[in-house]
Amino acid sequence: MTIRCRNQLAVGDVRRQRGAAMDSIFSCGRVWWLLVMAAALLPAAAFAAVAGDGVGQSNLPPGKVFTLLFLMLGPLKILQPFMAMTAGTDRAFRVRLATRATLFSAAGLAVAALLGQRFLENFGVPVPVLTLTGGLVLFLVALQTVLQQFDAPPPKPASEPDLRLAVNPLAFPTIVTPYGIAAIIIFMALAVDDWQAKATVAGVTLVILALDWVCMLFAHVILRWIGTVLQIFAVVLAINQVALGLQIILSALANLGLFVLRAP
Repeated sequence: MTIRCRNQLAVGDVRRQRGAAMDSIFSCGRVWWLLVMAAALLPAAAFAAVAGDGVGQSNLPPGKVFTLLFLMLGPLKILQPFMAMTAGTDRAFRVRLATRATLFSAAGLAVAALLGQRFLENFGVPVPVLTLTGGLVLFLVALQTVLQQFDAPPPKPASEPDLRLAVNPLAFPTIVTPYGIAAIIIFMALAVDDWQAKATVAGVTLVILALDWVCMLFAHVILRWIGTVLQIFAVVLAINQVALGLQIILSALANLGLFVLRAP
């Protein structure tokens, strides 16, 4: 009788532990689902406002900055490559790899922002042209996201993963994409001598990089539970971004005086 009671208690403890673990995972899934829905609603409002005011101002609201940089530098495009790079590795290696990649990304973006802004100032690029550039970048990024759905999956790396992956290909070009660098340069150039606006861009960039770091640490759990949802969300969002990018381009061309943009 005593042995049977002990066995029942042990089985009950195991079931409670499994239940707690499942509750934790589903709680994490609910949090990420809320983040996905928030990210889906932000771009439409922000880019509609961008197209309406021409983006040609030094006033850079944090909401608009976050929306565009989230699309360019955010974690949606990082999860699958990071999971493929770290397949079969332990958590300690994933933490070191993600931390190094995040630090390299922050340093690379800082250097690119300083050099790119200096070049644009020296050439005297006007604000409507910067607006047009931003619309083109957004349009091409969204179009690339849509077309990538028809590409073959990337081959698995033949060599064992090591920390050298933190620089290439994880930090560059997976986290810090060419169009992400372009967005940072454009925002810094639009800020001109407004140090508060520049601090806003820098702060939002650091927040997004921190979000990337957290997502890389939980990439395996996220993709296991809501990977398909994220993939569908990315395609739907990209289609809307194609249209919004075209709207910004038309608005910039109208600001340059090439034609009159009629209201619908």
